[in-house]
Amino acid sequence: MIHSAEKRTIWRSNPLWCHRSSVLQDSSPDCWLLGSYQGKRSEVTQTAAAEEQLTFPVFEALDRIRIPLLANATLEARMQQGSLIRSSRKRGPDVWQFRWADRGPYGKRIYRKRLIGTVCEYPDAESARTSVKALLREVNSNPLQRFAPPMTVAEVCEHFTQRELANDNLWRSYSTKRAYKTYLKKWIVPHWGAARLSEVRTMKVESWLRQLPLAKSSCAKIRGLLSVVFNHACRHEFFDRNPIRLVRQGAKRRSAPTLLTPPEIKALINGLGLRERTLVLLVAFTGLRQSELFGLKWGDINLVQGTMNVTRSIVCGVVGPCKTESSQKPMPVQPIVLDGLAKWRESSRYSDSDDWVFASRRHRGRKPIWGQAILRKFIRPVAQRLGIQKRFGWHTFRHTFSTLLRSVGTEFKVMQELLRHSSLRSTLDVYTQAISPAKHAAQAAVLALVFAPETNSTTFGPTR
Repeated sequence: MIHSAEKRTIWRSNPLWCHRSSVLQDSSPDCWLLGSYQGKRSEVTQTAAAEEQLTFPVFEALDRIRIPLLANATLEARMQQGSLIRSSRKRGPDVWQFRWADRGPYGKRIYRKRLIGTVCEYPDAESARTSVKALLREVNSNPLQRFAPPMTVAEVCEHFTQRELANDNLWRSYSTKRAYKTYLKKWIVPHWGAARLSEVRTMKVESWLRQLPLAKSSCAKIRGLLSVVFNHACRHEFFDRNPIRLVRQGAKRRSAPTLLTPPEIKALINGLGLRERTLVLLVAFTGLRQSELFGLKWGDINLVQGTMNVTRSIVCGVVGPCKTESSQKPMPVQPIVLDGLAKWRESSRYSDSDDWVFASRRHRGRKPIWGQAILRKFIRPVAQRLGIQKRFGWHTFRHTFSTLLRSVGTEFKVMQELLRHSSLRSTLDVYTQAISPAKHAAQAAVLALVFAPETNSTTFGPTR
């Protein structure tokens, strides 16, 4: 029983109060009384000499009464470790879920959870627990966070994967997230994973990139991803600078992209079956990306008005939005392409508005056909029989379409709109090449200026 005459409050912090009091029995030591404004309290026996300190037994009492503690400046805040559970799904392997609790603005406890990955990615609980270290830092963020041990590159990469590359994060497309995960798993984490963020230096990264057995464009993508990871660390206040900002890495191609000539395209179209001929007609005269080509549905094509709306893309069987906002603009379709589409629709089993234009019979129309399989089994063998020995893919038709547009004198802005690029630089620098007749014509025009008759010559500069 507490004697009310000798109560003295020595520490108070909402929602807790704590004071030292004497008991009725003279031989008994004083005790600490802890309580909250919610009516919960607990007594801890302590010697009277401990008036200036609030030590370990107090924390035990706080655990018992489940009251959040705002730590004294001399004491380290308690950190929650969360719980990791293994959950089963109706389809696919089991998954690991991490659960923790937050406090709302009025002190109300809020329970949260996040999917970490499957048991294929993390075979045991220890590996799954290791992957949430960075997330635990954020959960337990407090004014004493600066005293936590420095983070490693692997921990930041894991935090970046969970936050930015999750399936429910639509900031990046599926293909981008898939490429990022591959670069992180195969190149960045194996080499830099154990290094602390402060140990990553600009010149070390630059030298490492030059030693990789990859094309320059791939090295440039790895360099860009490292910079994105460090920006992520700065944004979440795990680090204060980005050492990748000054890393030099070019993206020059080893060779120019392969192009098909107009006679080769015509021979290929005439030698293919109806389905493959329709595919080549559509991609060769619209410049669609592969993901957009096989993401078309019959409702996207207006055979009467001769227009087509590209509203979705499909990568590895995953349907998502188009690459850029410019990619979703409607585009015209020429009559020869419309005739091919109309014939294909008449012969196809799946011709409703919600059906895929190039639906797979194997999947009973639920999915489109696999583009690389069509290219490998049907189109390339026909090209080889016709004497076309070039190694080409679906994107080759897009590069060819851009180059042929420029060769017929198409304005740059019209080219950008037809290819649906977000910037004109991509249209000119990446996709367009000058063909030989155009080069000869340009040289002949300059030669005519130099050796033209004097009566028709062009004068530069002021005349006398």
